[in-house]
Amino acid sequence: MSGGRRVIVIGGGLAGIAAALDCAAGRANVTLLEVRPRLGGAAYSFEREGMQVDNGQHVFMRCCVAYRRLLARLGSERSVFLQPRLRVPVLSPGSAPSALARGALPAPLHMAGSFLRYRHLTAAQRLRAARAALALARLDPDDAALDEVSFGQWLERHGQDRDAVEAFWDVIVRPTLNAQASEASLALGVFVFHTALLANADAGDIGFHAAPLSDTIGEPARRALSDAGVDVLLGWRAEGLEREAGGYLVRGGGEELGAQAVIVAVPHARAAALLGGPAPELARRVGALGSSPIVNLHVVYDRRVCEEPFAAGVRTPVQYIVDRTAAGGVPAGHQYLAISLSGAAREMQMSVPALREAFLPALRALLPRAREARVERFFVTREHAATFLAAPGTAALRPGARTPLPGLLLAGAWTRTGWPATLEGAVLSGHAAAAAALEQLQLTPAGARAAEPALSGAPPPGAGA
Repeated sequence: MSGGRRVIVIGGGLAGIAAALDCAAGRANVTLLEVRPRLGGAAYSFEREGMQVDNGQHVFMRCCVAYRRLLARLGSERSVFLQPRLRVPVLSPGSAPSALARGALPAPLHMAGSFLRYRHLTAAQRLRAARAALALARLDPDDAALDEVSFGQWLERHGQDRDAVEAFWDVIVRPTLNAQASEASLALGVFVFHTALLANADAGDIGFHAAPLSDTIGEPARRALSDAGVDVLLGWRAEGLEREAGGYLVRGGGEELGAQAVIVAVPHARAAALLGGPAPELARRVGALGSSPIVNLHVVYDRRVCEEPFAAGVRTPVQYIVDRTAAGGVPAGHQYLAISLSGAAREMQMSVPALREAFLPALRALLPRAREARVERFFVTREHAATFLAAPGTAALRPGARTPLPGLLLAGAWTRTGWPATLEGAVLSGHAAAAAALEQLQLTPAGARAAEPALSGAPPPGAGA
């Protein structure tokens, strides 16, 4: 490495990990600072009462190539499972299960068969939804005007009533944008549908983490960064950032670290605080980004109550159910279900007893076997600012990797990646920031990154049918 070309990466989430690995591969001297005692950022797991618990249900899609390549780079490709063919089981109280699944036809007709059989919309609703989907396909994702209105407003203008939005459109929008269609930017909604469902038939196949997130991301990243020569400082809080001759000083805990380039790869609220000194106008812009919460309910039953590895819920407070039995390490014969609630501003304010009272009956209404089962454990995890708020007007606030100051770069799913706040967006932002840093330091980036991995299409052990 070149001792005179030092890069400091602030933040050890996916964006920071990707940026640090790229900078090290480009022969920079890299130090990564992370305030927590572990790597992984918002994608981590912890132990509770002998269980391995992920802080959230982070899924990805086949089109998330950058994230899948990072997994391969970390040696974690065997810790994930990718559906061989998109299938989303959808449950509703009092109705037979249905599914949104791709067939053998090319895009955009690959979903037509399951959509025609989709029980949670009436025939008239399906016809109107099909017309809206055709109109959506004709929109240009690069049209800046799309960010000025909400996806919900556009759907209403195209004949989608509130029930159809809940029963179909929000099944896709809510987990990908962490917001309901009524609150989400049309531009981001168009991106999701074009990228995941309309462009390529297999793009939306869903990937899951079969092992705990810390075993998939945090620990493998620590080893990969060490092997790359990156100096990782855990428990190091960056409290201030200022320019100095030839670079920047990062202050924290009574220490100072200097570098020719700094990549700020922390959540946007923390980034705004750090940027306030060297780039106050940029800090105000970043600070104007809103945030959206995610709540996860963790329920352990004394028997198997759900045969699907995951399922969506409509016309119910339950949004998504994910079977985490195998990864969670629960006793044999039990089942551990994680209930993921996106855009969960209301649920964020509810107490644990109130959530239990609201959601256990809702689960019994969706899962007949749960009516006879005993709940062994029920607890809640909350991410108050899980993602930026994907609202209209957001695009103008999201900065790119480069800032007006040479050597000061930004990374994070909240930056202008083209993607919503996803695992893929975080990794792409890290690559972009590293490329800009290496260019400014006049270092040559390493060759092509790891090839796209071939991921298993078989379900993980214990994931059900």
